Amino acid sequence: QVQLVESGGGLVQPGGSLRLSCAASGIMFRAYAMGWYRQAPGKQRELVATISSGGVRNYADSVTGRFTISRDNDKNTVYLQMNSLKPEDTAVYYCNAFSLLMGKTYDYWGQGTQVTVSS
Repeated sequence: QVQLVESGGGLVQPGGSLRLSCAASGIMFRAYAMGWYRQAPGKQRELVATISSGGVRNYADSVTGRFTISRDNDKNTVYLQMNSLKPEDTAVYYCNAFSLLMGKTYDYWGQGTQVTVSS
């Protein structure tokens, strides 16, 4: 059974920081690209950051320079360090695991964690 469990969300003031974690189980973690996505009320889910199985990172323009994605393959965990948070970063943040193995696509999502940036 595949599980992606996010943690670390909460309420933070503008300019503050949060670190999200996503612990994966039931998958060969090292073989998966991992990503963080977010969905604000009334908006579509959007990509925040991804990190490939080889460690290549990709960021949305809106978070470049403020957010950092990393992974610990020994702990089967992916992180999102969020600095200089803005009210527009308020959203539910979702962890994603994606892999293409032997011609088959594997795509899993966590349940999401709320991040609220407000004074």
